[in-house]
Amino acid sequence: MIILAQFLIKYVLLEPFGVKTSLDTLGISLLILATICIAAAGNIINDINDVETDFINKPDKIIVGLAYSEKTAYTLYILLNLIGVGTGFYLSHYVGRPPFFILFVLISALLYVYATHLKRTFLIGNLLISVLVGMSILIVGIFDLLPVMTASNRSMQMVFFKVVFDYACFAFFINLLREISKDIEDIDGDYKAGMNTLPIVIGRERAKNVLTFLNFIPLVGIVFYLISNLYKEIIVVCYFLVLVIGPLLYISIKTYHAITKKDFHQISNIYKLVMLFGILSLLLYKYVILR
Repeated sequence: MIILAQFLIKYVLLEPFGVKTSLDTLGISLLILATICIAAAGNIINDINDVETDFINKPDKIIVGLAYSEKTAYTLYILLNLIGVGTGFYLSHYVGRPPFFILFVLISALLYVYATHLKRTFLIGNLLISVLVGMSILIVGIFDLLPVMTASNRSMQMVFFKVVFDYACFAFFINLLREISKDIEDIDGDYKAGMNTLPIVIGRERAKNVLTFLNFIPLVGIVFYLISNLYKEIIVVCYFLVLVIGPLLYISIKTYHAITKKDFHQISNIYKLVMLFGILSLLLYKYVILR
């Protein structure tokens, strides 16, 4: 999903419309490599720290301790972080913005803190990981648009940077909702592991009601965005109605009536599809901007 999002932003949103960019093919490849290596390392350290809960929540999907030893997992974690952060260091100098290197160090560190501490805290872990998901999209704008921004092209650069920012916000909200649905799904294992997730703190039913309510935030936001910016673009409006707004409405109804672990697992998977179709909507910008 990260590779797809970054590739589409670069080659579907920015390149076709004459926006001045700083990343060539090598540059965007390095950015993708750095991002996915750090994200993969984050998944590994998360799996290492989730062994106890996964034996209850996902016994058929345990990797660390079964497919790979914990020592091997730690080795892969360190190796991927070195590749990701090292590539980020080179890329930051490649675009002439050495301080941007701090972003990769910060993201790597926050993923570690999330997996080892913040994941167990009330909502903070959910918010942090969702911010980092949004950052995986926004970072393309940071590295591709900001280094070549000048007084003469600032207006154009900011128009496209705002579009990238909007997609980052979309990714943040959808991932936040998915994180909450996963917490409700995994409440039994999380409770035995001593975690303080939303459904553990306020109860499964109240958490379900909160998720139903929060689901309307991206719904209202997307509808407002369509009405404000894209209401004349029939293709785009139909796309969002069928593949983004429709599924979010379905999720709201299904969440309200959800009872079993399987129900929330299905809801989590639908959020994945919403995220995917939201990202794929970048393919429609040629119809919007060329008109």
